[in-house]
Amino acid sequence: MSGSRRIGLDARLTRQMSVGMKTYVRELVARLPAVAPDLTYVAFDRGGNFDFDEQVGLPRRLRAAHLDLVHFMSQYVPLAAPRPFVITIHDLIHLRHPEYFKSKVGPYYRSVVKRACARAAAVITDDARTVDDLERFLGVDPSKVRVVPLGVNERFLAQAEPKMPPRPYLLYVGNHRAHKDLPTLFAAWRALSEPLDLYLTGPDDFAGELERMSDATRRASALGDVDDAELASWYAGAIALVHPALCEGFGLPMLEAMASGCPVVACEDAVPGVLASAALTFPAKGASALAARLEALLDDQGLGARLVKEGRALAQTLTWDACAKATAEIYRQVVEDVA
Repeated sequence: MSGSRRIGLDARLTRQMSVGMKTYVRELVARLPAVAPDLTYVAFDRGGNFDFDEQVGLPRRLRAAHLDLVHFMSQYVPLAAPRPFVITIHDLIHLRHPEYFKSKVGPYYRSVVKRACARAAAVITDDARTVDDLERFLGVDPSKVRVVPLGVNERFLAQAEPKMPPRPYLLYVGNHRAHKDLPTLFAAWRALSEPLDLYLTGPDDFAGELERMSDATRRASALGDVDDAELASWYAGAIALVHPALCEGFGLPMLEAMASGCPVVACEDAVPGVLASAALTFPAKGASALAARLEALLDDQGLGARLVKEGRALAQTLTWDACAKATAEIYRQVVEDVA
């Protein structure tokens, strides 16, 4: 490739984006210049979604920058996005489980996002499972899709000081939306023969349910916002991270937990393929199966040790630097193809 190619990075962090999506943007913007210095990067971090600036202002700024390629790091793409571009679609949960989302979301995906995928030079996604969803729901040719697993920040690979609350505990990390299926977690937790506490990140927006489920032997508590340093300690001290979500694009908490030495017990439909061998899984909405997996973990220390060993080994290969390097290689390939 002759000369330094100019890559535009859509680095907007908007309120429509999840914590994981924002982490992806921040990590790539920070790491790409170091891991792929043969390319020149121009970040565009101004603006929101669904407004005049996104549809008119952002495309103008992109064109004025004389770019060789643009990477839209989420599904929020201007209709008149300058080509060539690549787009990251982390998942299609909204189309797989429309019953849990606003009615306007589906039409947006089937119009704006579908058009963007058709015009994109490549579609990047986090896990091979989403390739089928992209073809099924948006008509994306699988040959156009590039799978790049997400990464884990080095702070989770360091040996954090474990949290030591009064009782052993399970941990849930994530938002509390309906597709996360927290009722399955609650039912399994209450069914355990050995009482454990349960901690969930995020606000106590359960309308008193956590208090009603708690008693003298076990307690459920919301931790509020937890920064990464403290979160690593919560992972390190937990009996397990439990992830009951019905579907995930990648599920960063599972990788963070493995990096921190925490066993992962998760819905089989939520675990990315690259992590599946190091997790205990249960069927969607399977509260009794989840309880059985947790009982097995409590009864068999060797099982927990195996999960920790395999999880940490996997996590050491799934870094944000590796994610950025693989993404930069896609940029190079696309630029060469369209030259």
